Amino acid sequence: MSEKQHQAEHRNRPTGEAFRAFMGQDWAPRTDELPALTEAARYAAARREVVSSAFPGERLVVPAGGLKVRSNDTDYVFRPHSAFAHLTGLGADREPDAVLVLEPVEGEDGLGAGHEPVLYFLPLADRDSTEFFADSRVGEFWVGARPTLASAAAELGVTTRHLGELEDALAKDLGAGGLTLRVVRDADREVTALVDGVRGRSGALAHQDLEAAHEADLALARSLSTQRLVKDDWEVRQMEEAVEATARAFDAVVAQLPEAVARGRGERWVEGVFGLHARHAGNGVGYDSIAAAGEHATTLHWIRNTGDLEPGQLLLLDAGVELDSLYTADVTRTVPVDGTFTPAQRRVYEAVLEAQEAGLAACRPGNRFKDVHAAAIEVVARYLLEWGLLPEGVTLEETLDAQEGQFHRRWMVHGTSHHLGIDVHDCALALREDYGDGELREGMVLTVEPGLYFKSEDLRVPPELRGIGVRIEDDVVITADGYRNLSVMLPRTPDEVEAWVRDGGERPQPG
Repeated sequence: MSEKQHQAEHRNRPTGEAFRAFMGQDWAPRTDELPALTEAARYAAARREVVSSAFPGERLVVPAGGLKVRSNDTDYVFRPHSAFAHLTGLGADREPDAVLVLEPVEGEDGLGAGHEPVLYFLPLADRDSTEFFADSRVGEFWVGARPTLASAAAELGVTTRHLGELEDALAKDLGAGGLTLRVVRDADREVTALVDGVRGRSGALAHQDLEAAHEADLALARSLSTQRLVKDDWEVRQMEEAVEATARAFDAVVAQLPEAVARGRGERWVEGVFGLHARHAGNGVGYDSIAAAGEHATTLHWIRNTGDLEPGQLLLLDAGVELDSLYTADVTRTVPVDGTFTPAQRRVYEAVLEAQEAGLAACRPGNRFKDVHAAAIEVVARYLLEWGLLPEGVTLEETLDAQEGQFHRRWMVHGTSHHLGIDVHDCALALREDYGDGELREGMVLTVEPGLYFKSEDLRVPPELRGIGVRIEDDVVITADGYRNLSVMLPRTPDEVEAWVRDGGERPQPG
């Protein structure tokens, strides 16, 4: 079920029966030892129970997604859809084209009795098959051994079946008055088309038109996204590990700043050093790293990373390690390349730090998610007012007015926080009442990341501030009585940051 189109075959591969028979002979037997149920799978089972309760008696389809072409006959590294990973416990590059189906179960009383999780995927092929040596996308010779039906069942604690059985399974018991079928539409175009085709052929759309079916699908995707707002204990531990790995990668970058300056194109050097540590510690980076020096730091999502690093500049590094489980950190530090802030740089940095402290103080159960931004942005606006950058005559209250004001957003156009987890911008499909207007609860993980960005061509800004961009970002988990800063080990105060750089990535000791 891949997206790759059929192309002319230019490779000279033997196809004769004699060669095929020869390739299938004289291999050591495969082990029949089965893996243990993983810790991730145990927690995924509890998450599936929540989904089951939300959609009783309905067949739910959650695809992993397929391989995607990067160029010609090469694919991007596969990453499963986040909902699939969350409900199976599979991470890293597993398993392309797989589909999790939550099959409704009827109890002895005829009422719904939850769901049976069934994983449909392409299992390991026998060595006497052509796929074994000739299929460059899934063949064992080309990409390594895949799990068997038995090994995947043992590892994940689910029923497993061959992907070829999926269509018949989806069509079973559909039709007028039959059960409802929902699919996570954005996960895999081909699986979505298959679901829509099955709906049409079965007559299921006679009482549920296509638009209504798509709305039902969106409701499933939204529910799965909203479910991730509160992390379970295993997820919090994953976040802790991701942040710890990210901190080590930041240390490595700081240690390499002199080399980045000396080599030229230093932003790429910074990106590469962080990426090396991310790939070694986990699955890689959780998003394209922002390694922005000087003026580039005023571009919020500067990922070209083509610039030089020079003494006297600031480096804004926004990066996160993604673990094999796919949980990612998202941390930003802004550091002076030569180890010393200029007076103007320190002035901006201290304002951003004060704004972040205000945002952090708002991170506690019972507050609204939007309260974090409100607390931080009030500090940002106050400094901009004191520095004379807001329109003449505008008061702090007027600029903070959501309808008529917001002049301060010229220098901080983004929000202060977002939820974080298996996606860097996690829970993105949650409704406003659950997200922005939602109440902070124990177990939520979010970022706190105010900034100030003064572009060099901004004539409202004093010359000494032009070209300065500062962001400070930490990852926090909401606790019963406040928050815990997962990235607290990384220096934040200007004095600590300067010492960190001057000492070549050795963090200052507390006290």
